[in-house]
Amino acid sequence: MRAVRIERFGGPDALRLVQDLPVPEPGPGEVRVRMAYAGVNYTDIYRREGDYAASATYESRLPLTLGIEGAGRVDALGSDVSGIEPGARVAFTRTLGAWADHAIVPAHRLARVPDGVSLARAAAGMTNAMTAHYLTTEFGLRANDWCLVHAGAGGVGQWLIRRARALGVNVIATAGSEAKARIARDLGAREVVLYREADFVAQARRATEGRGVDVVFDSVGRDTLAGSLRSLRRRGTCVLYGHASGRVDALDTMALAEAGSVFLTRPHMSDYIATAQEYAWRAGDVMSWLAADADAGSAPRIWPLEQAGLAQTEQASRATTGKAILAIAPDLDGPVPETAA
Repeated sequence: MRAVRIERFGGPDALRLVQDLPVPEPGPGEVRVRMAYAGVNYTDIYRREGDYAASATYESRLPLTLGIEGAGRVDALGSDVSGIEPGARVAFTRTLGAWADHAIVPAHRLARVPDGVSLARAAAGMTNAMTAHYLTTEFGLRANDWCLVHAGAGGVGQWLIRRARALGVNVIATAGSEAKARIARDLGAREVVLYREADFVAQARRATEGRGVDVVFDSVGRDTLAGSLRSLRRRGTCVLYGHASGRVDALDTMALAEAGSVFLTRPHMSDYIATAQEYAWRAGDVMSWLAADADAGSAPRIWPLEQAGLAQTEQASRATTGKAILAIAPDLDGPVPETAA
């Protein structure tokens, strides 16, 4: 089978399309999925660059096949697997090896894709919507609160705005262009800050009449963290869930005190889907959201598997909106869907 792998850490040139790997066999409790589409996520870039080389949570032993989410059809069952049949349309996240013709997935991490939802949409929504699910349910957001969402037109950012608004939360978003700002506004953001032209800290303070926001969702990292902390209300929470602009390798903890005794957390999604029950809850909600609105999120940008490096380069440019996915066997789900590429 084909797979996109890395044998060393580095830039996009470290990616290698291998054509002749053996098709893997599922073990006990596992399922083999014939992949139709796989998601392109910042975590794939972090793995490729070696950011997780020392991580016990996201082990990155070389060589490894990238990709942690996707959608396709079940084509083989391991022992002790029940409740799923060959041919079923499924999606998953947080299982490494999705950038390949076949992926081995623990059975408890499969979610059935509802009728009316394409495999492309399922692959595009699984990680982003699951991320928004745990971020908006685990950090104390309540109706009438204020939150700041960085990169509001991005893949996770769009879902965060949707879910926060569904909870009755007021959203301030940042964006890099007026086109991106329109996306955030259309999704319900009360305020959108063009961060290249305005001070998002001042805007957050103004919108909240000087109080500050209750929660900041920061996926940018090095360029925004200091401002994110200063945007918070007293004892507010900053959730640093990514580092698109670079890792935050040092922090003066007095900055937390001076910002108003605020809280800072750097979560891994894996700790919020740690049990089969929790994974099923979050994935079930995501599939329900997609079934209720099969067009949720902007149309994914679709790249062939062979161009995984270009897809990563585009994502790392931070000039994109929405989600990119890799087409592996799109014929598994009928005609090629609409694309934003």
